[in-house]
Parts: sequence; C-alpha cells; structure tokens
Amino acid sequence: MTGRAYINRIGCAVPAHDVHRKFLDFAPRLLVDERARRLFTRMAERSHIEHRYSCLAPSADPDEVDDGGFYRRGAFPDTARRMARYEREALPLALSAIDDLGPDARLGDVTHLIVASCTGFVAPGLDLQLIDRLGLNRNIERTSVGFMGCYAALPALKLARHIVRSELKARVLVVALELCTLHLQESANIDELLSFLLFADGCAAAVVSAEPMGLEVQAFTTTILPDTGGHITWRIGTGGFDMHLSGQVPAAILQNLPCNLPMLLPGTGRQDIGVWAVHPGGRTVLDAVEQSLELGPEALSHSRRVLRDFGNMSSGTILFVLRDIIGARAEGPGCAMGFGPGIAVETMTFGLQ
Repeated sequence: MTGRAYINRIGCAVPAHDVHRKFLDFAPRLLVDERARRLFTRMAERSHIEHRYSCLAPSADPDEVDDGGFYRRGAFPDTARRMARYEREALPLALSAIDDLGPDARLGDVTHLIVASCTGFVAPGLDLQLIDRLGLNRNIERTSVGFMGCYAALPALKLARHIVRSELKARVLVVALELCTLHLQESANIDELLSFLLFADGCAAAVVSAEPMGLEVQAFTTTILPDTGGHITWRIGTGGFDMHLSGQVPAAILQNLPCNLPMLLPGTGRQDIGVWAVHPGGRTVLDAVEQSLELGPEALSHSRRVLRDFGNMSSGTILFVLRDIIGARAEGPGCAMGFGPGIAVETMTFGLQ
C-alpha cells in the first residue's frame, strides 16, 4: 500500500433495448417542415452513432416511441411519472454494472459508496437501495454526486482518490448511472431533437483502492470556460427535465481548450499524453477536441468507439471509455476529459499498469 489510488475494476451495463433506429424513424414525424426532416436525417447520418440503449422497449407502431405507451403522442409523461420510472429501472441496471465487475470485486470489503446521477431523484436513494440489495455494511460511508451532468464521474473518482489516499484500507465503489431516455420531449424543434439523438441509458461501476492493480488515478484539474454558462443547461420542468445543448459547444471548446490546457495538464505537455479518454458528448465535440489539441486521427478512437456503440450516456460514459482503453491494453500516460454544464471541464490524468 503506497498512498496511491487505483481503479482496480470497471463494470458496465446498458438496458436490453436498442432504440437508436427507432428514434431515427420516429423523430422526423415530429417535424412539420420537410426541409427540417431532411436536415435531421442528414445530421443523424453524420452523428457516427449506430446504437443507443433504453430501459423503454421500442414500439412497432411507427407513430409511437415505446411499446408500453410511456411516450404517447399528445400526452408525454409529467415529471412525477418519469421519476417513478427512474425508481423502477435504476436499481436493476446498477446491479448489472456491478455484477460486470466480476467475482473478484470483493464487494464485502467495500467501505465507501459514491453514486453519481443527474437523470432521476428518489429517496431512499440508489445508494441505500444498493446497500440493501448487495448486503453491504450498513455503516458504509455514502456520498451522492447529483446533477453535475456528463462529467460527474470524474468528480466522483476524485473523491474516491481522496478517500483512498487518506484511508489506505479504504475500498470505494463508484456507480455512475443515467436514464437519459426518460427525458424525451415532444418537440418540433430540430435542435432539441438532434440533442435527443445523442443520449442513451447506461451505468458504469468502478472499484477504487490502494491495491496497485488496474489504472492508477494520478491527478485532477477543472476549469470553467468563460462566457459559456448558457451553452449546456439541465433544468427540472413540469414535463420532465429540460435539456439544452447549444450548437455553439464545439466552437467554445475549439476556442478555449488550447489556452486552458497548461492549467488542465500542469507540468505535463500535450505531447506527453499517450492515451486520451475524452467524454464522447457527440461527434462534433470529439472533432473539436481533436482539432484544438492537434491530435492524430487515432487519438480519440476509444471515445469514438463508445459513441458509436452506445451514444452519450452522460456521467457513466467516460468509464465506458476507460474500460475500453484497459481492454485494449493501451500504454503510456493518459488523460481523461469531460465537459458539462458551465461549460466546465474536468480532467483526470492516469497511468496504466
């Protein structure tokens, strides 16, 4: 035990229902203008997303979204119904991700539990539900990281690192779960529909400890890009959570990321990073990072692969990328980077064992 912190294992899970093709067929029906429909189809083809998963089964009816009538044309659910569905679906998905950690996860030794989520609220929360279902120690220390959006897993891992460095025998279970598809809005606004095109459901779990196995968590930094507070917003409305994702986000990253990089990577040059784990907020976001940092065409291959296969699952997505990197046996110093409301940028440097 060295006073260092390591992500020993990462487990990932998505619901059973691939809904991406269904959404591509359904969304244009909400648009009244044929020109807008053609634009949506063209942008969907350029999204580089092939699969997105949801806790809602897609409907065979071309005029309806899901098989159970959760989204009924002219009567989309209110916030209360969406939260009730979150309460029903969150725990099984979280248990699937934790099960994916494998038989050597040693859950009985977990001393701390950190749960990150921004797509649902319920009390007793997912943390208490997991303690009960997994039979974890009822004296376990719990922390909930709420409403931080797509970069939330990085502050959660930062907290886990602080815990492990201060308590060398600590074993922290981090769970990042989002059910983004519970917040679809019945909208004829093409910008809103294009943002819904990105998001999906998913959960990732990680075990962090001082045991020198897996990926070493080294340092964290954060900054807020100037004059970008309205570019990404996430507010609770009567008809669900209202997401605004401005088309100006890629340009803001392109303009601001290079000048902020020395602060985000103190003592480390861009050329010293051999592996990049960038949150796949969308193809244009990845393109902006690649261009602004002058990265090679393969530098963001892990992020692009996760985007293609799963879409943007908000907070858990960066852990999917890190698992992909570990599975590929990548080598060299690494940097994980996420973007979210603010626009805030969170980074984590890491080493591969």
